[in-house]
Amino acid sequence: MPLEIERKFLVKNEDFKNEFYKKTAIKQGYLNSDKSRTVRIRITDEAAFLTVKGKSNKTGTTRFEWEKEIDKAEGEELLLLCENTIIDKTRFYVKNEHHIFEVDEFYGDNQGLIVAEIELISAHESFKKPTWLGEEVTGKEKYYNSRLNKNPFKNW
Repeated sequence: MPLEIERKFLVKNEDFKNEFYKKTAIKQGYLNSDKSRTVRIRITDEAAFLTVKGKSNKTGTTRFEWEKEIDKAEGEELLLLCENTIIDKTRFYVKNEHHIFEVDEFYGDNQGLIVAEIELISAHESFKKPTWLGEEVTGKEKYYNSRLNKNPFKNW
């Protein structure tokens, strides 16, 4: 079973923008955002993806994840069937030693929120924390994209 192991952090400032090597625009919506499973459609600059994620473990670091690239035109059609709000963000990729941080800057109803994620080999793997990394929010459901869809940052 494919597992995703990641930790999530708030971002203190925009210094990461001096370090990124790549960025991409992302629009994503949820066909299903139940806590036990989510089904997401994601459209990037280059491609579209259908992703199924399972429920996170108690710490919020690990969960089942299955993803498949789909035809971009089909992804655009599926995005029209999604629940409520479409998440709109730019993802910045920042190398940090042998890891990569994915930093998401949100727009629309989530404007002002910037979150960084790092994928790990194990939940206890150590990594260097950049100076722009803030409070850890791993496992805090309100920061899940599937929750931002229902309760956007502007309402907090």
